[in-house]
Order: sequence, then structure tokens, then C-alpha cells
Amino acid sequence: MASIGDLYRGRDALPLRTRVLFTFGAVAALHAAAVVLLLAGNITGASHPLTWGLVLTAYLAGVKHSYDWDHLAAIDNSTRKFVADRRDPVSVGFAFSLGHSSVVALAGVLVVAGASMMGGLMQDGSAGNLVLGLAGSGVSGLFLLAMGLFNGSAFTRSLSAYRRSRGGAAVDPRDLEPQGLVARLLAKPLSRVRRPRNIYIIGFLFGLGFDTATTIGLLMMATAASLAGVPPFALLALPLGFAAAMTLCDSLNGMAMMRMYRSALDHHQRKLGFNALVTGISAASALFIAVITLGGFFHAAFALDDPLLAWLGSIDLGDAGLLLVALLLAVWGASALASRQARSG
Repeated sequence: MASIGDLYRGRDALPLRTRVLFTFGAVAALHAAAVVLLLAGNITGASHPLTWGLVLTAYLAGVKHSYDWDHLAAIDNSTRKFVADRRDPVSVGFAFSLGHSSVVALAGVLVVAGASMMGGLMQDGSAGNLVLGLAGSGVSGLFLLAMGLFNGSAFTRSLSAYRRSRGGAAVDPRDLEPQGLVARLLAKPLSRVRRPRNIYIIGFLFGLGFDTATTIGLLMMATAASLAGVPPFALLALPLGFAAAMTLCDSLNGMAMMRMYRSALDHHQRKLGFNALVTGISAASALFIAVITLGGFFHAAFALDDPLLAWLGSIDLGDAGLLLVALLLAVWGASALASRQARSG
């Protein structure tokens, strides 16, 4: 009988298009499940005028949440690592988002079931909220710090290789691999992140904090809808619709980043510069968010009154993620335009 490891190795041997179809097939299944629950809620119970609007609101909240800067940085830096290992990580975004949304979906089920414990977890300043917030921010901060330092090492190597190539020196693919003290220190812990499915755990731990306005707003909306008499099946469509939207957007983000980094690992001189640039942006974004997240962690954990830590803990990373997307797309677009002009010339 084949072991689980054999099954995963067999999956890695599947064509890229097949794995992409599997990933987006799972995303489609989440969408279908949300629609079925919504329809079942309206068939088995009294149709409620708020239901469709609430589910649409939850879906749009999932779209917005997928562009939080910490989401993008985690997916971006993880994808860069897998591509550097010569893998095609088509499901990194999906795995991270599924792990993150699993927390929200579980919390939504507990809210629908009337679990009073969720009120304590959502209440700012409560013991449960503090513990989960520290767990989520601690894990996310340390993971982004590790990834940022690892990719920072890759950035310095890529930049050095690009400068040598401009001088006419040949570039070996090993010249682009992270090396040095930082890379050696992080090699063992990051070696456990072997496949995109490992990112599911990271996403789950990221979501434990219940510290974003989007997540708390969704759960409060589910609570209010339950009190207003919305049928239970329809209520379950709220967290599932949120998860469906987030997995769709994060999967698309992960695929776009995979294509970007696969293109960047071309060893032509122009692509070496592109590789160095996008790797530097990736590393800088991860380190920036790690500082913000860990600053908030220390501020909450030790009740410090330091104004700098208080300011770091108050920064909202929601809309800032769109800036990162725009920057990466601009760099990618400029590189594609330069490549086209070089071929036509």
C-alpha cells in the first residue's frame, strides 16, 4: 500500500496544469458549498431578506482580507523559497488561505451554535483574546522575520551576481542561493517547510489572533444575524463564503508570484537584475511587517508603555497590501516591456 509520502511525491510528478486544475477545483468546491448552504437555509427555514446581502458582504470581506500585507508577504516569501528550490508551488496561496480561513470558519460555526466562549475570544482585553492574539502575532512575526532574513540573504547574492554579470563574468545558478551565517541558521527550521501543504499550518496560526477588523466584523455580523432569526444553514454560508473568496484571491496571488519568480530565475543579465529587485522587495516587505507584528506582540505581552511599540501595535496592514501588489505588478510589467523591446530590437 502506498504511503502518504508516496502519494504526495506522486502528486508533485503531475503536470503543472493538472495541479493548477486541482487547486482551483478545490476553490470552486468551496464556492459551491457556500451557495448550497445559502440555498438550503432559505429552503428549510423562513427566507430572511438579510441573508443574501450578508453573504455577499462576507464574500467581499474575504476578498479584502486576502490583500492584507501580512497575507501577501507570507505567500510571496514562501513562494520565492519554493521556486528557488526548483519547485512549482501552485497551491501556496490556497494552502495559506485555507489554513487562515479554517480559523474563521470554525469560529463562525461556534457562533452559529451559540457558543458563548466566542464572545470572550472576540472581546478586546479578555484573557482568551490576549492569548490567541499573542500566539497569532508571535508565530506570524517570527515566520516573516525568518523568511525575510532568508530571502534577504538571497537578495544580496542575486545583487552580487547581477553586478558580476555586468562585468562580463559567468553566473552559476548556485550563485543565487542564500549563503552565509543567516542562511545556515535558518536552513534547519525552514527545511521543515518542504511543500505548499506545510503553509496550511502557518496560515492557521496566523489566523488565531482574531486581531483584524475584517475577522471580528464577520463574526459579529454572524452573531447579529443569528439573533435576527437568519436560518442556521444560511448563517454557515457566511464564514464559508468568506473562506471561498479568500482562497480564490490568495490562490491567484500565489500563482502570479510563482510565475514572477520562475521568470526571475532566468540567468540572463536582465533577468538577474529583475530577480534581485523582486527578491529585495519581498525580503523588505517581510522584515517590515515582522517588525510591526513583533512590536505589537511585545507591547501586548509585557504591557509596555513605550510609544514606539504602541505605534507599531496600532498600524493597520489592511489597505497597505494593495501597495505591495501594485509595486510588484509594476516591476513585473516593466520587466516584461523591457524584454519585449529587447527582442524586437
